[in-house]
Amino acid sequence: MEPNRLAEYRRFIAAKAGINQTSNGSIAQTPSERLKTHQRACVEFALDRRKSAAFLDTGLGKSLIELDFARMVAEETGKPCLILTPLAVAGQMVREGQKFGIDARQIREQSEVGAGVMVANYERLPKLNPEAFGGVVLDESSILKSYAGQTRARIQSAFIDHEFKLAATATPSPNDHTELGNHAEFLGVMRQQEMLSKWFINDTATASQDWRLKGHAQGDFWRWVASWSRCATLPSDLGGNDAGYLLPEIERHMHEVAADRGEDTGGMLFRIPEMSATSFHKEKRLTIRHRCELAAELATHDAPVTVWCETNEESAMLAKLIPDAIEVHGSLSPDEKEARLLGFADGKYRAMVTKPKLAGFGVNWQHCAHAVFASISFSYEQHYQAVRRSHRFGQSQTVRNDVVIADTERSIWEVINVKSAKHDEMKAAMASAMREEQLNAGRRVKYDRPLDITFPEWLKEQAQ
Repeated sequence: MEPNRLAEYRRFIAAKAGINQTSNGSIAQTPSERLKTHQRACVEFALDRRKSAAFLDTGLGKSLIELDFARMVAEETGKPCLILTPLAVAGQMVREGQKFGIDARQIREQSEVGAGVMVANYERLPKLNPEAFGGVVLDESSILKSYAGQTRARIQSAFIDHEFKLAATATPSPNDHTELGNHAEFLGVMRQQEMLSKWFINDTATASQDWRLKGHAQGDFWRWVASWSRCATLPSDLGGNDAGYLLPEIERHMHEVAADRGEDTGGMLFRIPEMSATSFHKEKRLTIRHRCELAAELATHDAPVTVWCETNEESAMLAKLIPDAIEVHGSLSPDEKEARLLGFADGKYRAMVTKPKLAGFGVNWQHCAHAVFASISFSYEQHYQAVRRSHRFGQSQTVRNDVVIADTERSIWEVINVKSAKHDEMKAAMASAMREEQLNAGRRVKYDRPLDITFPEWLKEQAQ
């Protein structure tokens, strides 16, 4: 078979599997020398593919990857490149740029846009003109699923025709087809429904008929994900050095408060708690005072501490119980939220009371080695992200987590632990597929001798 026909056949087979093995060609710009090996691997892949995702665990330097990618896209296209971030992360991103010699500017509306790297909160997108930018970077892109469908659709459509796109976030949640589908659609790789039909099955064995990854399709699915993304839990997953990234285990301490089963019995002799995902908030309200008082006691000392909660009522109560606490809640203006979050990062405040959905993404709080969870939910991702605000690269102390639950909430904590185990399994599968994909990519580059294939005469005659 002729070499060019063989290459064409291989591309055809890869396309049928949904795998993109083609390069879009190199650009004239050069990645920063400050990039570490695993970061350079991500940047070079992103520039080669033009549209890709960086699924890197917290603390591996996504900010520098995003900034350097944006810098080179701006220089290549002659237009500014936009980095969209969660609330309070825009200012932090600008600081990171200054640290690494990359000029980035925080903007709030189109009139402030200039040349180079522009950084804005997601909430500012309606005040910007997407066509003015040569490329876009979504920081903490998993946050997209927290937005209403209209906001997600706006982000998707605003940059649908842009050549350069990068979505950066921590490793997706276990079996989270919604998150992976959101990324694939945003990057123009594949529509979510097509992804589901290829690799997932609608599990009718469960009441919700959840989509789950087909057992025999796991390897093929992660190879497909590896064809448009780079994933790493540690630098060694992408050829880097793990020195300094191996953090000690978290010191986790569980604290239980007793729930009064004689309260709100509904006419029964005693209350039988129902801790389903839809009704557990009612049960949690019955123990709010005891949980918050214990959490406040654990958070009252001289060192910095983050106190995480789930509801406005819990947040207000904790802020009153902890004398020197600063509270970040949903009714504050975006500017005030950002000022308080950055103030805590700068050491202006000792104790921060907030929710994972408000401050659980993107902020770096390595100065704080103590977190108190006054309340938990069924969301493993939000809990994981909140933990990783402090337990990340650059943390010099052993991190302590105090988790306060009612004795009726044990089932929620069990769900969190099960999801944690699945998350670790999924990260291992992604890392394995990534290493295989990189090895194969290296072979394709280095081994370019045409294959000498000889077909039998009778096959040649039939082909004629």
